[in-house]
Amino acid sequence: MIIQNIEAKIRLATIVVLGSFLTSVIVAIVACSFAYREVSSAQKSIYILDNNVPIMAKQTDIEMNRPAEYRADVDLFHSLFFSLTPDDKYIEYQLKKAMYLIDESGVEQYNNLKENGYFNSILSSSSVLSLQTDSIILDMPRHYFRYYGKLNIDRRSSTVTRSLITEGYLKDIPRSDNNPHGVLITNWKTLENKDLEDVQKNTF
Repeated sequence: MIIQNIEAKIRLATIVVLGSFLTSVIVAIVACSFAYREVSSAQKSIYILDNNVPIMAKQTDIEMNRPAEYRADVDLFHSLFFSLTPDDKYIEYQLKKAMYLIDESGVEQYNNLKENGYFNSILSSSSVLSLQTDSIILDMPRHYFRYYGKLNIDRRSSTVTRSLITEGYLKDIPRSDNNPHGVLITNWKTLENKDLEDVQKNTF
């Protein structure tokens, strides 16, 4: 009888010890999981000092913003490349900035336009070119874009409106002062650049 009582107490003690151990493990896992979530959440928070008063600002997941950054980069490049004035220094400045956003396909198109006298014609005709973006279509899985816009060319004698459609691909690169979005346009091609309207001006 005494031996049976001792064995029962040993079994009870064993069950209590194992139960306590398992409970401790479960509590530790829950605590670690909670702490990990809290640390991850804290890392997404930025504190900005406003007159020595900390104000919390939330970081945003980079993947959520990437489509908007892609469109902004494509829009910026086309604006730099096509919005020009009859000033050789300004043209050089614009195109130099544009070349930071594109691979050799942009340099190739620039050289072709230069050889065909495109930039000289802007200077000689005192043309002012302004580009209006209509839409930018993105295919995120392929990192492909298609750009739709209208190019207005204001000359002394007329105002020409052209339809501009281009396409290319987007490559992620490290951000820099010259490429703040960290996006490089590759394999850029002009699909359409045709006159839609040519309005003559009165010369008297």
